[in-house]
Amino acid sequence: MSDLPRKAVTRTAKLAALPLGFAGRATWGLGKRIGGKSAEIVGRELQQRTAEQLFKVLGELKGGAMKFGQALSVFESALPEEVAGPYRAALTKLQEAAPPMPTRTVHAVLEERLGTDWRELFLEFEDKPAAAASIGQVHRAVWADGRDVAVKVQYPGAGEALLSDLNQLSRFARVLGPLIPGMDIKPLIAELRDRVSEELDYALEAQAQHAHAEEFADDPDVVVPDVVHQSEQVLVTEWMDGVPLSEVITEGTQEQRDRAGQLLTRFLFSGPARTGLLHADPHPGNFRLLPGDKGEWRLGVLDFGTVDRLPGGLPPTIGDSLRMTVEGEADAVYEMLCEEGFVKETVDLEPEAVLDYLLPIIEPAVADEFTFTRGWMRSQAARVADPRSPAYQLGKRLNLPPSYLLIHRVTLSTIGVLCQLGATVRMREELEEWLPGFVPETIEDAEGAEETANEEDAIERTGGLEEAAAEA
Repeated sequence: MSDLPRKAVTRTAKLAALPLGFAGRATWGLGKRIGGKSAEIVGRELQQRTAEQLFKVLGELKGGAMKFGQALSVFESALPEEVAGPYRAALTKLQEAAPPMPTRTVHAVLEERLGTDWRELFLEFEDKPAAAASIGQVHRAVWADGRDVAVKVQYPGAGEALLSDLNQLSRFARVLGPLIPGMDIKPLIAELRDRVSEELDYALEAQAQHAHAEEFADDPDVVVPDVVHQSEQVLVTEWMDGVPLSEVITEGTQEQRDRAGQLLTRFLFSGPARTGLLHADPHPGNFRLLPGDKGEWRLGVLDFGTVDRLPGGLPPTIGDSLRMTVEGEADAVYEMLCEEGFVKETVDLEPEAVLDYLLPIIEPAVADEFTFTRGWMRSQAARVADPRSPAYQLGKRLNLPPSYLLIHRVTLSTIGVLCQLGATVRMREELEEWLPGFVPETIEDAEGAEETANEEDAIERTGGLEEAAAEA
């Protein structure tokens, strides 16, 4: 492909063809049924053909279409193995690459944003992109000071393409729903659309990445490349090698899988506590495994274009409700869910039924260690997607408050990646360390906090008196 398809009519035609294709395959499926094939077999064939066409079109279009494809791809663990297997490679390709932008276009953007003498900023610049994503592509280069760098160049017209795609996709969200059982596609598209302006703003991305790079600078487990230079539509960061997580998923050792899963879980919960930011794009293309100094793998993290700003870290409500669910406090959990808006005032549910709905989902948080598998993910998806099940009926009556939407999606996406990895993870260990409210506050903790507060007050008062004395 020679350029990002920007004309609205071209992009709309490609996306509009998707539901028509789905309808055509449904007719084909009906013919197969009449011919004697079982509904289950025909349904799987339809799902497979639909997914193949969907990801092919999304990959070609980049923009919001590809962004949506990447968000969907982490949930492939929820699909039946016979369906997921044949196009897993296509999903991985979507996570890692897309057709490149022409060299002349890249040079034009660099000249416009960095100046006519942009080449003087680099000792070397590779015209062939090292990676491509939904709104930009990355080129490897050597900065003027000799550092290896990654130069992210935004596609011209990416903003219009993002909005156009997501608006079009939202019109037939219900048609796409069956691809991922148990997941409501429309809120996912709406949330992606709400994040468009942030995703396009490389200044915000640079701030978020630098904050993480600074915080994790000496971390033995997590590596974040720092920002070298930023201007509109161009972001230059330190280059980071390593094994892409997509490769670990397809051919990594169990040791690599377990280590990647543990560190991914640690980063998910420790990031907000340490930086006040939640990395909100956890698909495998954004992570690497790097060899560490002591022989253990480290997790490299890329792409901070989408973050959730959580100045106080993750809401304590999450930790409190998880702890109380584990402890079987049905009434207390239900009361908290009502207070936070997860249960609307017009809805009346049985607290015990809510607890039964939640317990299987939080199973990984209860065990000392838990092995995430595609089978477990599929069982959870089937449980909440089967209209005949009590879990489905209850789930439809629960509400997800807007302030929790991104946290919910990131958590689900991370679990999807853990299931792709087949990783054995000590999740409870990370929750106890990083999630506020998960470990009950003891009397000693409360007394210690009060003591610290009193000491701070005393210091503040003393400081005030000293200032007054000095002025006198």
